[in-house]
Order: sequence, then structure tokens, then C-alpha cells
Amino acid sequence: MEIPVSGFMYHSDDSDPQHSHQLFITSWDGRPVPAHVHEFRGVTSFDAGHNHRYAGITEPAPSGVPHTHRYFTFTSVDDQHQHEIRGVTGPAIPLPNGGHYHEFSGVTTIEGMNPHRHNYSGRTSL
Repeated sequence: MEIPVSGFMYHSDDSDPQHSHQLFITSWDGRPVPAHVHEFRGVTSFDAGHNHRYAGITEPAPSGVPHTHRYFTFTSVDDQHQHEIRGVTGPAIPLPNGGHYHEFSGVTTIEGMNPHRHNYSGRTSL
């Protein structure tokens, strides 16, 4: 018996010593599998005399089940450099009226003429 499945693969975060990809299924047996993304944005901590702005959209995740989202973006260019931001959100935090958001936090990559990093944190869109 064959069941038609469609979806897409994306590259792993390289934490696995073997090269791998993750599969995200978008339909099963002709029926769509609900998925969603969130926007995220913010301003980094003030370090080495400046801060950076950032914005992006999380990777898709399934709807209606406990989940997290991976995210990746670059900061604005300030003081002649930018930083990379990458991580995994916390679990979904439900809202009383339905919907949910995720919290995220981390540190940027080390960059700049005076090598440094910035902290960042925030909440995704609903």
C-alpha cells in the first residue's frame, strides 16, 4: 500500500557528527498537515559602544502539537559589522483566546574590529 506524502527537507544545524537533514511533511495521503511560522525581531544588548537590530521568520513547525521553531538571521550592520543570530525557540506558550507565542534568547556570533558578542531575547509574533 502506498500513501502519497509531500514535504521538504532542510539542512541540520550540524550538531550531529554525521551530515543529516530534517524532513518536514506538508501533506499526508493528499491531506495538508497544518504548519505555521512566527516573525521575530528585536534589539541586541549594548556592548562595545553599540547595539544591533534584527528581524526574521522562524522555520515552519506543526500546528496543534507541542513544538519549538528553529530561527536564523543576521543583525543590522552597525559599527561596520554584523552578527549572526541562530537558535531554537522555547516551547509554545498558549494564550487564553487561542494562539500562542514562543520566547527566544541567546548570544550572537563574535564579530567586529574589537571582537565581541551581544545578548538578545524576545518573544515571537502570535
